[in-house]
Amino acid sequence: MEDPKSIVRRGYDLVSQVYRRDDADDGTYAEWLDLLERRVESGSSVLDLGCGCGIPVARRLAQRYAVTGVDLSPVQIGRARELVPGATFICADMTTVRFPDASFGAITCLFALIHLPLTEQPALLRSVRRWLRPGGLFMATVGHRAWTGVEKDWLGVKGGDMWWSHADADTYRRWLADVGLRVELQTFIPEGTGGHSFVLATPSSKNALAPS
Repeated sequence: MEDPKSIVRRGYDLVSQVYRRDDADDGTYAEWLDLLERRVESGSSVLDLGCGCGIPVARRLAQRYAVTGVDLSPVQIGRARELVPGATFICADMTTVRFPDASFGAITCLFALIHLPLTEQPALLRSVRRWLRPGGLFMATVGHRAWTGVEKDWLGVKGGDMWWSHADADTYRRWLADVGLRVELQTFIPEGTGGHSFVLATPSSKNALAPS
């Protein structure tokens, strides 16, 4: 099979405008962003992994925070730089990008971790733990049931195939605990015939930073 990350990169390049319009509202993200803003001090550095075109997360948070967004899709990053000029955007694989330890007061990864191969997801969570400052906040959407697969012509866009790989909700809880992230909140997000899990986690005081 073709490299999954190539499928994801090309897919988002092709579906970018259909997936998120320039004028899209915060939608289901609004409640999550409200929660972040209540917990994270204004002026903090925030990392958005899988930032897409910058809407809605970077657009909203850049009004209060120093936002850095990372995404694999050149088209998505190009749009983000135009739509959210007050944030910094990096076109890169989130599993290979590097930041100093304790760089961010919050890290978001919404509907993005599940585009990584399962074998790479725990390592990214380990990096998230290192990048968070003490008392920082990690907010992500992860799998609810285990599933890996491709959807052809996603969102009706010809050639815009998309690939996902989910572990189940209990596995994500274990992975988070293993890297030193304590889950404060986990809720089910219904979607179609399945769904995802929203998780909010903070660094556990009993775990030191994992070695780089």
